[in-house]
Formats: sequence, structure tokens, C-alpha cells
Amino acid sequence: MSKKRTVLVVSAHSADFVWRAGGAIALHQRKNYDVTVVCLSFGERGESAKLWKQEGMTLDKVKAARRAEAENAAVALGVNDIRFFDVGDYPLDLGRDTQDRVVDVIREIRPQFIMSHSQWDPYNTDHMDTTQCVLRCRMIAQAWGHNPGQKILGAPQVYLFEPHQTEQMEWKPSVFLDITDVWDKKWAAIQCMQGQEHLWNYYQNVAENRANHFRRNSGGQAGGRAAQYAEGFQTIFPRTVDELE
Repeated sequence: MSKKRTVLVVSAHSADFVWRAGGAIALHQRKNYDVTVVCLSFGERGESAKLWKQEGMTLDKVKAARRAEAENAAVALGVNDIRFFDVGDYPLDLGRDTQDRVVDVIREIRPQFIMSHSQWDPYNTDHMDTTQCVLRCRMIAQAWGHNPGQKILGAPQVYLFEPHQTEQMEWKPSVFLDITDVWDKKWAAIQCMQGQEHLWNYYQNVAENRANHFRRNSGGQAGGRAAQYAEGFQTIFPRTVDELE
């Protein structure tokens, strides 16, 4: 029996994985990958304004609401493994304890690839700090001297999903993924995020625009593949290939 293929998604806040990679997650789950989503925080301080405007709201209530939204979204995407580190937000606590936890997850699931945020985001430093943590932890997971005796990590690609206000983030897509067949799952997951309803249509528009880029880059008017919805990603590391297409 072939080894199960795995994917790791590291999300700064509990909604980020839905907006930016929900299609990729649902698509790979459908292709028989096991996707693990790690939410470092619930986004309870900085990304829950709608909840905080409700009378009698408390930090614990906000966290519970955000967790429920993320769990419902994971179900909509077909994800069976979502983990909440609850390390706070604005800013995230990405000290040694958090770092060790991320390394442990990486070595546990041994992902074929990892997904996280853009490397630059001056509007929300939690996002870029998350990706710096992910890159650091990938490096540590490859080190023979870290927890000797554990199987070390290979060299999984890291895909950076599209940030908000893309043009300001020095993010340039190198991969477009057709998510048309699973758009219904992503849209259902998006609608689980009741606390950030103002972003629903925005991310639908993003998916439609990226589908246009998919069509143009797969052949354009000369016969590009049809796509209604797509996601864009930036790769960190070189690809190794046997032929160029």
C-alpha cells in the first residue's frame, strides 16, 4: 500500500486558511491527501471586530466563536485534522515553545508541501511572522541534531498563498491552481466565517480574477483551459524536473 500523501497549512489566524487556500485544501483532500491545518491563533484580538461589538462579549467567548467557525469551515473543506495552538494574536507569540510545537507537527506528518502566508505584510505582521516561523521550523525539522533519533524532514516545497491588498505585499504568483471543481466547498467554508462577512465577496472576486490568469497562462485565446475559479501561489524553493514544458 502506498504511503498517504500529506499537506501542512499553517494559518496565522483561524480564518486565513479559508480565504487564501480553501480551494487548494479541498482539492487535495479530494485527491486523497491528508491535509493538516494549524491555526496559530483564533485572531481573537485583531480580526474579530464584529464579535467585539456585541454587548457582553469576552475574550473566551470570542475564541469559542472563532474556533467554531474554523471547525465548521474545516468540515466544509473535508479536513479531518485542524489544530489550534492558541498563542495569541496582535502579536503572535512565536517563541521557542511555539517553534518546537510547529517542528513536531512537521516531523509528525512529513508533508509533501507546506502552505503559509506571504513573506511581507506591513499591514499585519502576524502573517509575515508566521511564514518566517514556518521557514525556520522547516530548517530545524531537517537538522539531524534536533531531537536525535527522530526521522528528519526532506525538502518540501513551501507555497505562499495570496495576501490581502496583494500589490502592497511584494507577492508574485508563480503557480495558478484551478479550483473550479471544489469552489462549492470553498464558498461553503467562506460562509462559515460569520465574523468577517465583509470579506466573502472580496475573495470570490479574487478567485474569479485568478481563474482569468489561469486561462491566459494555460494557452490564452489559443486554447487555454477553462477555469471559473482559481487560487494563486508563490513558491519559495526551486523545482526539480526531468524535462521542461
